[in-house]
Amino acid sequence: MDAFYASVEQRDHPQYQGKPLAVGGSRERGVVAAASYEARQFGVYSAMSSRLAYQKCPHIIFVRPRFDVYKAVSQQIREIFHEYTDLVEPLSLDEAYLDVTQNKVGMPSATIIAREIKQKIFDTTQLTASAGISVNKFLAKVASDLDKPNGLTLISPEEAADFVAKLPIKKFHGIGKVTAKKMQQLGIYTGADLRRWDKTKLVRQFGKVGNYYFNIAQGIDQRRVNPHRIRKSVSTESTFDHDLANLEEMEAALHQLAEELMRRMEKTKSVGQTITLKVKYDNFQQITRSKTLAYPINTLDLVVRLSQELIRGCDFSEHKVRLLGLGISNLDGTKGAGAQLTLEF
Repeated sequence: MDAFYASVEQRDHPQYQGKPLAVGGSRERGVVAAASYEARQFGVYSAMSSRLAYQKCPHIIFVRPRFDVYKAVSQQIREIFHEYTDLVEPLSLDEAYLDVTQNKVGMPSATIIAREIKQKIFDTTQLTASAGISVNKFLAKVASDLDKPNGLTLISPEEAADFVAKLPIKKFHGIGKVTAKKMQQLGIYTGADLRRWDKTKLVRQFGKVGNYYFNIAQGIDQRRVNPHRIRKSVSTESTFDHDLANLEEMEAALHQLAEELMRRMEKTKSVGQTITLKVKYDNFQQITRSKTLAYPINTLDLVVRLSQELIRGCDFSEHKVRLLGLGISNLDGTKGAGAQLTLEF
């Protein structure tokens, strides 16, 4: 979907149409969850601090997110997907992979299917979507971002090798800003540059993920569309109205986060063995601390106690805290039972 949260707000509030709009945050605090295309023209993007967004665009409109509405619209869109295939793998409320190799409408053209789906989404929700069509997940994902908003891009099997060779490394799906910078320092600026590296060298430089980089440099991605993705973690976080300066405030905030986390765990019927604390300081530096237990983390008291242990191990001598988050992972399994305590830095 195109600027999904912001587009829903502009659809439901005509006074916002054609204006720079940010969902989430305020002039003083918070983080932008989504930005309209009008706001993006001023350099405002999701995950940006709302204070910086206001500096870039002083006339930007901040609105509170309405996740219940976004979820309802997302469900409408998924119902359209399932008219064509049951092989639908949602990535988030506004994005999904579809495998239409064998489809319910007996149509031999993925491009025609994508065009029909886009039209049905617009007719149903009055919102636009962009589609990428290709022979695997990696290429389809990259294609979907090439012509936004309301785009439709096909990368055919014959075009794949040349397309990947010319693609800037910073536009590779699965290669983030930090990794892209490291690659550029190694002289890797395009897919063609990446293709010159053999698998052994990439694994030596980047670890196991080097295997993935080697394959996508060739345009190869063997991942299937999985309609039954297993949830790997459950988490919650909060950006505060004022920076927290003392441990007592932080522990009180963590207690509230622990309560919300347990509600989400119960809703998803999940049990996990690893708890992770996320801390973002007032200078936007971010750290995480984790513990893995040999038994399930399944009570509020245990989550509170573990989160307090983790927060007490952090350094707050130089910076206050603007955000705290808690998450539980290693879900629903006994794998790792008896494992040692792990600290992830």
